[in-house]
Amino acid sequence: MVLEGIKDHYLVTVKIVRRSAPKTRRVLGIDPGSNALGYAILEKTGSAYKLISIGVHKTPSAATHPEKLRSIFDRITSLIEMHKPEECAIESPFFGKNVQSMLKLGRAQGVAMAAAIAKGLPVEEYAPKKIKLSVTGSGNASKEQVSEMLSHLIGFNRQQVGLDASDALGAAVCHLNQSGLSAKLGSNYSGWKQFVEQNPTRSKK
Repeated sequence: MVLEGIKDHYLVTVKIVRRSAPKTRRVLGIDPGSNALGYAILEKTGSAYKLISIGVHKTPSAATHPEKLRSIFDRITSLIEMHKPEECAIESPFFGKNVQSMLKLGRAQGVAMAAAIAKGLPVEEYAPKKIKLSVTGSGNASKEQVSEMLSHLIGFNRQQVGLDASDALGAAVCHLNQSGLSAKLGSNYSGWKQFVEQNPTRSKK
């Protein structure tokens, strides 16, 4: 466009940068068990977490082991159909001395993984120490410390949900944030102890 009466013309180019919206990821976290299986559906948009669902699936006490496995498969399938997670993170079994218990735990994990895979979810497995390290900064943290840290960061009543459920949530957090929760905590925290020392008023009674 030419404006009459103006001798000097300046061409100004304005570059409009459109920032894309942060990607949202929804993950199903699982803490496997043949009698009690913890689960959590966690969503992350940018650096913000949103807890969709959390709980413990208890298999019928009088059921046979195969029946308990079927109950686990059905529950995981139902959770996926209801909440539509796109990924699955599961805690790997720890190595114990009781061989029979290890076999049952391994079967429970396998069935939970099979249910997720059958619904088209990619599944990642994480060792307990890696999950603890990701959440608290220490691979030797207790289940209670993991639960306490998660309750501060994400917001849930840890007394009501139980440790199996918080372990499942820890697996989901570990999967969503491979570098741990340093972005959420800030670089000043090296682990659970330092977090508590610098945030004395945030500890739950």
